[in-house]
Amino acid sequence: MQSLLDRTVLATRYVLVVFYLGLGVALVAYAVRFGQKVWKFAHEALSAGSDEQLLLGMLYLVDSALVASLVAMVAISSYDSLVSRLQSAEGGSKIEWVSNLDPGNLKLKVGIAIIAISSIHLLQKFMDVASLTDRELAWGVGIHITFVVGALVLGVLDRMQTQTKLLAKSKKEKEGEEE
Repeated sequence: MQSLLDRTVLATRYVLVVFYLGLGVALVAYAVRFGQKVWKFAHEALSAGSDEQLLLGMLYLVDSALVASLVAMVAISSYDSLVSRLQSAEGGSKIEWVSNLDPGNLKLKVGIAIIAISSIHLLQKFMDVASLTDRELAWGVGIHITFVVGALVLGVLDRMQTQTKLLAKSKKEKEGEEE
């Protein structure tokens, strides 16, 4: 009975596939929207757009690429770690870059991507500072600082966890040598 229960609970991880496929569909829709943004950007770049408008347009494109990369990174690494290990196209061992995304590393990469996205949004606000109130700018800076502090805390916690694991491993090795 326990074995059946264990297998059933483990099988529920396949429900996550629906979420990862949903992220894939959302990514395709976002890519179509990105194509529209590129087309609009190219049209404006060739017309009499100002340099500031071109820079803002490029920042929007960079922002879109970062968001898409974030979604892909989360979906692929989460699938690999929670549902099924991904294999290389040749059928060999697991894919190298996915195996480097452990949960702690993924959290840091997500935090860094969010900071980069927030930085782009903040830069866009600063480039159009004349049309914004001091309150809007203060909120933008405050939110960005919150993301930065959050990522720093995640980094410190990850480092502490890594050091704890290394100390535990070192302690086990010393105990093994003494026996």
